[in-house]
Amino acid sequence: MREWWGAALGRLRQAWVPVVEAVLAATVAWLIAARLIGHPDPFFAPSAALIVLSESRGQRVRQTVELILGVAGGVLTAELMIHALGPGTGTMVVVLLLTLGVTVAAGASSTLITQTTVSALYLVVVAAPKGDFTPFRFVDALIGGAVALAASQLVVARDPLAPLLAEARQTYADLAALLDRIHDALGSCDADAAQAALERARQVDGCVERLRAAVQACAETVRLRVRRRRHLGQLEQVEATTRQLDYAVRNIRVLARNGVTLTRLHTATPPELGTALGSLTEAVREAGAALARDLTGQDADRHADRADEAAMAAVRVAAELLESRPPLPVVMIVGQIRATAIDLLRGIGTDDVAVLNRVDEALGLPTPAS
Repeated sequence: MREWWGAALGRLRQAWVPVVEAVLAATVAWLIAARLIGHPDPFFAPSAALIVLSESRGQRVRQTVELILGVAGGVLTAELMIHALGPGTGTMVVVLLLTLGVTVAAGASSTLITQTTVSALYLVVVAAPKGDFTPFRFVDALIGGAVALAASQLVVARDPLAPLLAEARQTYADLAALLDRIHDALGSCDADAAQAALERARQVDGCVERLRAAVQACAETVRLRVRRRRHLGQLEQVEATTRQLDYAVRNIRVLARNGVTLTRLHTATPPELGTALGSLTEAVREAGAALARDLTGQDADRHADRADEAAMAAVRVAAELLESRPPLPVVMIVGQIRATAIDLLRGIGTDDVAVLNRVDEALGLPTPAS
């Protein structure tokens, strides 16, 4: 029981900001709809705020638009059917068939389908209209969505790039730490440590997903602020870097898998392999530093140049291994060092074709220029 309470308190400490944000947004939306505008039953205002805030950052503008469209479509359908058929079970069935059928046929998202259907169902079952059509529920959805968007921006009001910067630093640090673990496992020929590194490699995908979500959230914030829109081009570059980093993570996962195979063979790891992995780790750290400096508006060229030098050094050292006809797992690791170096260099903005030619030339492979 004590462990359960401890875990519960830990979850609350991590999520207290979203909880407070949701409570305040729902309350403010209800007060605006009920007290300021005077809606008699402002149910959709707080519910709309909660629905929008339940969506991850970066998706909330789209969520708000879908919410308003869903409420409008559902309410309109329900109003027309109730006035034509009167309230009752038959009307409910007709409304559900219409709302579900039309939204599914149109290829709407699950959010839009659910919101359209729930809005119509609520109107038929709970609050059947009396008299003329009144657009209260549509306005309530607009109020709730607007309040939710405003509330979601308060957390990042001072520095909208700060969450992205923190996530980028953490992602590159996690990737460098993973390479360190692989390096140590191969250096000691420890099969258990190599397996642990592989398990960790399978988890690093989550780091890239969080970075991608942070980019989307930051882009949403910047688009909502006219003075910050100059950062949009910068965020597009970060998004491109994130795609390359995703490829690098996959390559390192394959590298870790071959590291497990190598340690199980109880074959001494060539010292050049450790040197190459050390240079590759340095390239990851410098690439992360370059991205961080770019996000803070500082000159990133020095760190980008260091990342380039370290990545190329890793490839050149790995090329020396191929001359001694190493076992297959070592050859596979060299291949992944090559692929990871290419993705890192592309991530810091180097021309794709130039990177490929330089890396292959350093590895001793034929290039179009040769």
